[in-house]
Order: sequence, then C-alpha cells, then structure tokens
Amino acid sequence: MTAVEQRFREFKMPDVGEGLTEAEILKWFVAPGDTVTDGQVVCEVETAKAAVELPIPFDGVVHELRFDEGTTVDVGTPIISVDTDPGAGEAPPQAAPAAGKPAEKPSAEGEPAEKEGRQANLVGYGAAPASTKRRPRKPVPGSQGSVPAPSAGAPAPQEPAPAPARPEAAPAPSPSPELNGSGRTARPLAKPPVRKLAKDLGIDLEAVTPSGPDGIITREDVHAAAEAVQTARETPVAAPSRAVEGRERRVPVKGVRKATAQAMVNSAFTAPHVTEFVTVDVTRTMKLVADLKQDPAMAGLRVNPLLLVAKALLVAIRRNPDVNATWDEDNQEIVYKDYVNLGIAAATPRGLIVPNIKDAHAKTLPELASALGELVTTAREGKTTPADMSGGTVTITNVGVFGIDAGTPILNPGESAILAFGTVKLQPWVHKGEVKPRQVTTLALSFDHRLVDGELGSKVLADVAAVLERPKRLITWA
Repeated sequence: MTAVEQRFREFKMPDVGEGLTEAEILKWFVAPGDTVTDGQVVCEVETAKAAVELPIPFDGVVHELRFDEGTTVDVGTPIISVDTDPGAGEAPPQAAPAAGKPAEKPSAEGEPAEKEGRQANLVGYGAAPASTKRRPRKPVPGSQGSVPAPSAGAPAPQEPAPAPARPEAAPAPSPSPELNGSGRTARPLAKPPVRKLAKDLGIDLEAVTPSGPDGIITREDVHAAAEAVQTARETPVAAPSRAVEGRERRVPVKGVRKATAQAMVNSAFTAPHVTEFVTVDVTRTMKLVADLKQDPAMAGLRVNPLLLVAKALLVAIRRNPDVNATWDEDNQEIVYKDYVNLGIAAATPRGLIVPNIKDAHAKTLPELASALGELVTTAREGKTTPADMSGGTVTITNVGVFGIDAGTPILNPGESAILAFGTVKLQPWVHKGEVKPRQVTTLALSFDHRLVDGELGSKVLADVAAVLERPKRLITWA
C-alpha cells in the first residue's frame, strides 16, 4: 500500500444483510471537510431488507463523498474517502463523479485506465487482482474481416480464367464483436455488472452505442441510454383528446418494496397455499385486555388484542408443533423447528416488512408485550435491521387495524403458516341460548400444503380460536 493509499482511506459499501449485492444511499450525515471518528455513523442506506445506518471504521477528515443521495451502489464499491492524516499537506484533487458515479482515472494516452479486479464483491470475498479487460472475440466465418491471411510458404491459388475481379484485401480490422448474418452484433459486449444495470433500468443492450475498448458497453453508455429513454417519455406527445399530463406518477420499484414483491411472487408460485377461516366470539379476550392494562405487572407495556392473539398462536404451536416447520426443496426434507421466531407484518413508508421476535415461545406475557412494543416502534421509525427480519418461523398479520374482516395472506418465504387477525366488532351472536351483541372477529390461517395437511392446519386454527374465546386456556393449556 502506497503512502497516499495509507493516508486517504476508502470506506466501501458493506454487505449489511445476507448476501445482498447493492444498497441505496438515503442520506449523508457528513460532508467534505467534516471530522469523523471510528464508529461514527456517516450515512443511512436502504437495502432490499431494511434501512441501515453505516458507521465508519477509522478516524480522519472527510475528503470526498463518492455518490449522491438516492444513488444505488454495488456492494464493495468505495462510497467515501477519508484523509487519515490531514496535517500532512495538500490533499490530491477530488474525482469528478459523472451522473452519481465515480470518475475513472485516465491513463497516459487519455483513455480510462483498466479497473483492477471485480467491480463489487460481497463481504468475506476479496477481489481478484486481475484486469477486467475482455479478450477480443474471434470473427465469425463469413463475416467482415474473417478471410484468413495466407500462411508463409503456401502456394498461391490459381485464378480461374473468367472470374470477376475481386477487391483488394483491406487492412485487418481491430477486434470487434461477433456479427450475425444481418451484420448486427450477435450479443452486445458488456460486463456482468453492466448487464445487471441495464436489466434494472429496462435498457436493451442491443440499442446501446458502446464507447468502451473493443466495442464494450460501459455503465456510462447504459446511463446515457436510460436518460435518452426518460427524455423521450417526458417529451409531450400530441394526444387526440385531452392531455394526461399531471394525472400519472411513476415511482421506481426498489429497496424493501422490490424485495417484498419478488418474495411474494416466489412464495405464491412455489408453496401451494391453503387458507381456512373461523369466526369467533372474543368478548372475554377483550375484557382480559382491559384488565391487563390496569395490572401493575403490565405497567408501561403495550397491551392490545394482538398481544393475546400472539400468545394464543404460541399455545396452538406448542400443542401442534409440526406446523412450525419449513420445506427444504434442495435437500427434499422437512425441517421441524423446536423454537418459534414470531414474525409480525408491519406496514412502513418503505413497504411491508416482517421483523420477528426471537424465541417468542419462551417469553412470559410481559416479556412478549415488551418485545412486541419494541418491534412495532422500531419498524415505524425505519430502524429495523436485516437480522431482525431473518430466521422467522411463523407470522401474524393484523389486517383488523384497517377495518378488514379477513383475507388470504401469502406465506412469508421459508415459513409454513401465517395467521391473519381481522377487525373486532360488535355483532349479534348466540350466547347461552340468546342472541346478544358480542365482540366478534374472524381469523384466517394460510399454510403450505406440502407439509401442513388440512387436519393439522384446522387443529392449529381451532386452538387459536378456542384460546381467544376462553382466554383462561392460556393457563389450563400451558
């Protein structure tokens, strides 16, 4: 490492989740010239799982912020440069980023220097110190420049007498992409990160004009094409009737919402869902909630019907442990779990997330109430970490807070069951032989029919309903 590299240290985008490849910079907390210390939070980023604050691992003065807020950056890419010895003299000039990207250092000939190693790597995997320059492809026979030169010493072919004149051989062209029969490139040349960028932006690489060496398409080429497409979309087009300007909004699908959408699609088309419903009188449960709010043991804790629904589900899982499992497709095994990490679906400004309470089965009612309150508060503040959302075994989604009676929830990937808790409202109900107004709700349980059959799913849902109908079963069934 050179003296300059030792002085000006770069902080790279870490993998803050489990194998994530990119993150969006939401907010910078520092600016060039600010002094930073080891462990100080310098920015907030959003991954496909959550928003996370990043602390810097060394001291110094901020020399350069490599990316603007709102930019998505690959894992392993430097995002901030810090001068660790600001008293050593004048700092080198900052690189001028283009379109939110760091500028490449020019070579002696004025061309961008080749970048060493991979463009991004996951934490724990170093970048190989090899050049990423691509070898030129061999020309396809029959295409331009594919005529082989005669070997030394080979006899010249005899020319047929009436053959038409052929043009003189042109100088050998520089290496170029493969050509198909129509003269177009068979497959545009681009590195994997560039292909991923083009896919994310919806850009057809065949329509991109390459500017890199040997006809390779660069990230800048893809960004330029994306800007051209966006400009074309924003250009007013004469409409046969009234204009629609200002009546539509387009928001990029990214971060938590993008990951959630993909997970739900994968779950819906991988696990065969079955959903069962039950309507139950929860009048006694609602009275217990009111009593617990006055109990000194629950002082300062969040006490609501969801707390008792969660406890009822944990009791049902203890009585029917086979529902707490997951399907291992790769090994063709069912993995039964002797612990319950209880997920609670939470709607946040960034989309739906499902943090979970670790080892919820072992918690007392006050402990469960405390953990549930912390989970909800953290989710609303956007501080949920990827670790809080990993390892869930079963989930509850509370659609009742929106005034919804029931639904058919989709399983959280890797889990076998999810319980939907509907709104609680007064309804006419037959109680002790008479029709009376009672507090009634509807529960819906979706389960993976590969490992949970109808009998097991029905027993779990019936047990939850039974506990909520007569909450003293929290004691008698414990």
